[in-house]
Amino acid sequence: MKITAATRALTALAQETRLGIVRLLVKVGPSGLVAGQIALRLKLAPATSSFHLSQLTQAGLIKPSREGRSIRYSPVLSTIGELLAFLEENLSGGPTEKTAVKSTAKSAVKSTAKAASGAVKAAPAKKKAARKSR
Repeated sequence: MKITAATRALTALAQETRLGIVRLLVKVGPSGLVAGQIALRLKLAPATSSFHLSQLTQAGLIKPSREGRSIRYSPVLSTIGELLAFLEENLSGGPTEKTAVKSTAKSAVKSTAKAASGAVKAAPAKKKAARKSR
C-alpha cells in the first residue's frame, strides 16, 4: 500500500463514527449492510451516516452497491488488510522491535484497565463518605 492511500485510510478512520461503521461492517462480513441498517444500529441520523459513509467510500475502506432504492455498503477487506500490513511493516524495524511494540502496547492496555477498575472501585467509597458527612 502506498503512503498516500494509507494516509487517506487512516485519516478516515481517525473519527469515532467512521471507525464504528468500519468495525460494524467488518463484523457483518462481505455481505455488508444497507445504509439504513447502519444508521439504525449505530443510532445515527441519516444525513450523518450518509456523510461518514461517503468519507469511508472515498478512502477505499468500504464500497457501495445499489440494491433497488437502497445502497448496500460492504467492507473492502483487501484494503483493510493492506492497511494493517502497512502499519505492521512501517511501525517496526524488525522482529525485535515488533515484540517490544507489542509488549509495550499490552502493558499500556493492562495499566489503563487497572487504573480504570481502581477508579470504579474508589467511586462508591467516595459516595459513602459524602453520605456520612451529611
